[in-house]
Amino acid sequence: MKIVIDTHTHSLASGHAYSTVDDLARGAAAKGLSGFVLTDHGPALCGTHPYHFGNLRVIPTVLEGVRFYSGVEANIMDRHGALDLNSYTLARLDFVLAGFHEPCFDPGNLAGNTEALVAALANPYVDAISHPGNPAFPVDKRAVVEAAVRHGKALEINDGSFRIRQGSRPHCEELARLCAEAGAFVVVGSDAHYWRDVGNSATALEAIVAAGIPEERVLNASVERFEAFIAERARIRAAEYSTVSQGR
Repeated sequence: MKIVIDTHTHSLASGHAYSTVDDLARGAAAKGLSGFVLTDHGPALCGTHPYHFGNLRVIPTVLEGVRFYSGVEANIMDRHGALDLNSYTLARLDFVLAGFHEPCFDPGNLAGNTEALVAALANPYVDAISHPGNPAFPVDKRAVVEAAVRHGKALEINDGSFRIRQGSRPHCEELARLCAEAGAFVVVGSDAHYWRDVGNSATALEAIVAAGIPEERVLNASVERFEAFIAERARIRAAEYSTVSQGR
């Protein structure tokens, strides 16, 4: 199995990342990837202006020979699954990750964290959850996996977590096992904050293989599978926005 699209990367716009979009594209090309998703942090974490996400349409769809996908790592703001980016913008991105970050959501307790993550999975604007194995935000993993399956969303096995989030390994491995049992969609993201890390997926892939997740449930192990998923999710997000904006 090979990851062909990195679904979690950050540029200078995230404030604590150190590469341009072109740098990230060169990193993706150097790793032999077919594409990458730019998922800069939402405004509540580092002050990224909403215009940044709205204007991603000016970036060519192919950079350095690899496919560019617009996205965001939005912040989960409360137990109701609210995000920190407006629905107009979310409806127009290629891929919407949502996740917990300490400045935006108090880790609190397992029950509250689980409630918030399950609510985020029910949010029609969310496509996948970033680093749900983060031990700083303990959750009922089985409930989260079941919610992901119920709503047709993906859970991320975050390669960076194995390196930078102390204590993540057993949580990520347990999550992977539960995803295998339930048939959940997963994505593998590098969580690159520097261009040389784009495409790093070896440790996460080891966890996926060990857990027995079949390749057909790993969305970004195939360009066709990933693009079919995001096309359907884009349709759902656009329909939700249209319904709400028209007051129906």
